[in-house]
Amino acid sequence: MSGRTVLQEVSRFAARVRDEGIPPELLRDARRRVTDIVGIALAASAMEPARIVGEVVDAWGGAGQASAVGRGRRYPAASAALLNGTLAHALDYDDTHLPSVLHPSAAVVPAALAAAEAAGAAGPQLLAAVAAGDELVVRVGMAGYDAKLGNSVFFEKGMHATSIAGTLGAALAAAMVYGLGEEEIGHAVAIAASMGAGIIEANRTGGTVKRVHCGWAAHAGVTAAELARSGLTGPPTVFEGRFGFLRAYLDDRAHPDAILRGLGEEWELPRIFFKPYPANHFTHAGIDAALRLREEGLDVREVEAIELGVASPTLRTIAEPPEEKARPKSGYAAQFSGPFAVATALVGGGGLGVSLEDFTDEAVRDRLKLDLASRVRCVADEECDRIFPNQFPAVLRVRLRSGEVREARVLHNRGGPENPLSDEELEVKFRANAGRALSEERVGELWEALRSLGEADALEGITALVRESRPA
Repeated sequence: MSGRTVLQEVSRFAARVRDEGIPPELLRDARRRVTDIVGIALAASAMEPARIVGEVVDAWGGAGQASAVGRGRRYPAASAALLNGTLAHALDYDDTHLPSVLHPSAAVVPAALAAAEAAGAAGPQLLAAVAAGDELVVRVGMAGYDAKLGNSVFFEKGMHATSIAGTLGAALAAAMVYGLGEEEIGHAVAIAASMGAGIIEANRTGGTVKRVHCGWAAHAGVTAAELARSGLTGPPTVFEGRFGFLRAYLDDRAHPDAILRGLGEEWELPRIFFKPYPANHFTHAGIDAALRLREEGLDVREVEAIELGVASPTLRTIAEPPEEKARPKSGYAAQFSGPFAVATALVGGGGLGVSLEDFTDEAVRDRLKLDLASRVRCVADEECDRIFPNQFPAVLRVRLRSGEVREARVLHNRGGPENPLSDEELEVKFRANAGRALSEERVGELWEALRSLGEADALEGITALVRESRPA
């Protein structure tokens, strides 16, 4: 690699993946990513962000190139990516990579789908692009991970690494399915480096802008690929240069070797966690622990007090301020509440244990759940601190009125490589999500079309059903 820049190695990797394909296990993994994101986007199609972004792209108009969920028509590829990417991230139900704490597929899949439909690309081309795009996103995220800090430098500086790195992966994937050459793929990524954005203040003080972050990343990625196709260029040292991406975002704390180490040989893709529950990932192990105690026969009427032990850095997200987490003001706020998530799982939810119906504005007024949530005290746990952020573990202790204490420890999150979701479990999630916008018959057709994506010559069957969807 002597004399070659990071960008040149990344673009060579992408061109090789496109031209030579990927191993069957990675093809299957990428297909599962696409399936998951399509289902989530369908489930989010009745949300307010769908209306807002839908009105904007309607007003923009333009050539009909790619399908947007629930809109019944085609849009310019970048516009379709904007809407679909917004929906993919709007429910906090999209996949997560650890320890970078990134959600790669919510930006990459919508960009790749829009570009593939516009270009008439086949299913295997789409999947190879998704795999490579996701890989770049998480590797850039890891370049910003500080092991001593135990957190992402992006997040410490208030930046949303998902949308910033997601723009690069979206551009890479779009450029691949557009059929750009190796040098042009590099230009697309380099152009996209000037387009990534996202701050996370909304997580602290409110606002719905975070829900559009992945949509904007997908939009920017497709736009960057189209600009590169038309001749715009970017700097070859866009990553490691004095005024490049890594120094601009991460100062002198970046690890550029994380981007290239084992690239194309050691894949991070299979280590990206599928989310079984539509809530902030920090709450998931607590949900699993509560479900385990419930399955063991715990009677919620006998609960006196609950202690949720988690890693210290997660407390500010799911436990503070305590009074607001015990009584979330909305379904969206409840998705970031450790106490409410645990209470919901103890009472019993739908889907894989907890479902979207458990995080609605109506659900947060459930008296039994609120009573249980008020009994939850969130604390830092030393064992969880040692494991975090390679996992988001939890220890749940429930003291009964009799004085007996029940305990459940979950050290490996469900949906990750150590505790994976089976195809059957992923199907349960997909059908529940897609069923919010499609009839049962159409859901079945879409599931089968997505299952055969690795052999499909065209995407029309999938995109037609996506357009046909109508928000419930």
